[in-house]
Amino acid sequence: MSLHDITARIAKAESAAGRLAGSTKLIAVSKVQPNERVEAVLGHGHRCFGENRVQEAAEKWPGFKEKFSGIDLHLIGPLQTNKARQAMELFNAVHSVDRPKLAKTLARLAQELGQCPDLFIQVNTGEEEQKAGIMPADADAFIAECRELDLPVQGLMAIPPVEEEPSLHFALLAKIAERNGLPGLSMGMSGDFEQAIALGATHVRVGSAIFGERVKPAG
Repeated sequence: MSLHDITARIAKAESAAGRLAGSTKLIAVSKVQPNERVEAVLGHGHRCFGENRVQEAAEKWPGFKEKFSGIDLHLIGPLQTNKARQAMELFNAVHSVDRPKLAKTLARLAQELGQCPDLFIQVNTGEEEQKAGIMPADADAFIAECRELDLPVQGLMAIPPVEEEPSLHFALLAKIAERNGLPGLSMGMSGDFEQAIALGATHVRVGSAIFGERVKPAG
């Protein structure tokens, strides 16, 4: 698989769903990928990337930003409140707003910094104990709370349970977003992004299908 193959599949899925061409943003998930692989994808003109960890992104991306213009960097992993300032200065979007304490921290920092990345609220559609995200029953109230804090909430994000049909979770996320007037849907990964696009995904997160299998750090 390659960047070209994935973009072709996205275009085909958009067409099959009757959606506008280019209405789905491809986030190339570059976490734990060697710099040479990331630079190769940058060299092909792609500019939207996703990282899971603030620290890894802080080490990797300043150098790339000096060399390549127009980089659009998304945090797709969990965000600790003590890393919130660094994340807000580094990322264009954060997809993992999942609790009131983090929302309040982001709101305070947005006032201090005079800026804030686009924000997506993570919803735990499978209600999994081990997974981050606001519970579906609490989503409407949390969205309202974030809006009262003047946070720029653009949409919702979800990672369906591995053993369940992802389309059910994508449909649930889309329903919550629609009733709250949120345009963004960050859902769909390497194995299910076509299904996500059919159900309205605006952002899909694809890693190993573009870069190859992740390289695990030694130790």
